[in-house]
Amino acid sequence: MSEDPTTISELEADLDDLGDALAELGRVRDPVLARQLARLVTAVAIEATRSSRLTKILTAAIAVPIKDAANVSEGESPSTKPRPHRRTPGVLDPFVIFSEVGESGLHDRLAALDLEQLRDIVAEHGMDHDRLAMRWKDPDRVIGRIVEKVSARASKGSAFRSNS
Repeated sequence: MSEDPTTISELEADLDDLGDALAELGRVRDPVLARQLARLVTAVAIEATRSSRLTKILTAAIAVPIKDAANVSEGESPSTKPRPHRRTPGVLDPFVIFSEVGESGLHDRLAALDLEQLRDIVAEHGMDHDRLAMRWKDPDRVIGRIVEKVSARASKGSAFRSNS
């Protein structure tokens, strides 16, 4: 077997943490899930001792870079870090406004926003399928895209709804 940088005390600490987490899950939330997870981890560990190929696959699949491992151990997921160039959330939800005041009301509310606020809404709700709207300089054009997408999504499936 290859040399492992993990010491026995580190392994024991990890096992204690696993046991504590499963016990807490069993006490507080879902004892069935806690037992299932315990059996799953046990089965994977036993099989990994039998198969060097599985060990290599698991090691590659769950390898966490050193800089991210510190954050994970502190309770922060590596995916919770803000990504660069991420837009801020939109100042309003166009779907809620559309359902409350309709298409013309949505158009009026959007007209009060500046171009960057409109782009935030487009980005948040995935309304730039052709990657053009984020480059448009005319706010009316972006408003048209938002209204078009909200209206289309709101009526999606209407053929299957009853008219009563």
